[in-house]
Amino acid sequence: MSDEQEAEVTEEETEQQDGLQEGDFISLDYTARTVEEGDLVDTTSEEVAEEEGVEAEGREFGPRTIVLGAGHIFEDVEEDIYGKEAGAEGDVTVELAFGEYDNEEVRTVSADKIQEDDRYPGARVNVDGQQGYVETIIGGRARVDFNHPLAGEDIEYEYEVLEEVDDQDEKAKGLFSMYIDADLDMWIETDEVEEEDEDGETETVEKETLYIEATPQLSMNQQWMFQKQQIAQDVIDRLDLDRVIVQETIDGSAGGMMGGMGGMGGMGGADLEEALEDADIDEDEIVEELEAEGEDDEAEDVEE
Repeated sequence: MSDEQEAEVTEEETEQQDGLQEGDFISLDYTARTVEEGDLVDTTSEEVAEEEGVEAEGREFGPRTIVLGAGHIFEDVEEDIYGKEAGAEGDVTVELAFGEYDNEEVRTVSADKIQEDDRYPGARVNVDGQQGYVETIIGGRARVDFNHPLAGEDIEYEYEVLEEVDDQDEKAKGLFSMYIDADLDMWIETDEVEEEDEDGETETVEKETLYIEATPQLSMNQQWMFQKQQIAQDVIDRLDLDRVIVQETIDGSAGGMMGGMGGMGGMGGADLEEALEDADIDEDEIVEELEAEGEDDEAEDVEE
């Protein structure tokens, strides 16, 4: 390679390093459609959703805060963004975005494994812990497609990088939104905490703390219930925090709340049902997962 060519390569690498890189937080607008039929897959635009007749109730539209390199968007799209600046736009085709279609993933199962309300073509079901869609039901047998609904499809992804996100609170909200679809109040503070050192003496240390205001939707969210440690650790690592504190506020102005407490930490039956609906909780799934964990624990006890 000539000196001139080496200089061009070095200049190109420098320009890319000056742009957006892995680990950067960005605010992103995007719309994704299937290449073959142009069907809408996902969008941050409420206007696009309305034009396509997508039900917008209970869903928030707007730019997403994501971390490049964290798997929040397709890798092909990330590669297209690297080296660019805020304000950049792009159009990327992601081939077989959700994998190839596998005919062997269409299987016949007993209809008894499907809840009665879901025994119809097109129903989304969970069979033995695997998600699928009912194709047909004849007698006591059901034909279920366990492929991803978009398996075998190429996806066209149009995006615009609105800005690079520097605010720590906004970064935290963006990270949590990748896991939990709930509007949460959260903020970061530097706390002074007394701890004992190796010699047993008390010292005051500073801890960067993310505070999250607990809500029924958060407390009853399945992903949070079963993965809160992993979610919190991801946020701690990416934001260089020391800890995450989830706190619950009980408002004394609610008068008479204590007297009307039912089970489940004070929730009445109607309140609990509403919270489950808001959090999109499948009670049967929770019971199945808890029973499975119990069986695993019993098996470990037998082995011991």
